[in-house]
Amino acid sequence: MTLQHFAAALTIGVTWVGATVSLGLIGKVWLESLGRNPEGSKAFFVPAILALALTEAVAIYWFVIAFMIISN
Repeated sequence: MTLQHFAAALTIGVTWVGATVSLGLIGKVWLESLGRNPEGSKAFFVPAILALALTEAVAIYWFVIAFMIISN
């Protein structure tokens, strides 16, 4: 195992943990806001989905960076 493989594995691991925690916190806050204001469910939907999508996009970007590390 080379140093590049170790760097890629570390990148994927840290990204996985960060994305998982971020998605969990976004979901928690979304449900709390719906619990406090159920009438605002339509107003909360689009920002919450955008936050989830952008968090996943960042995780995918780091996944691509990990593959770029391996390919060098």
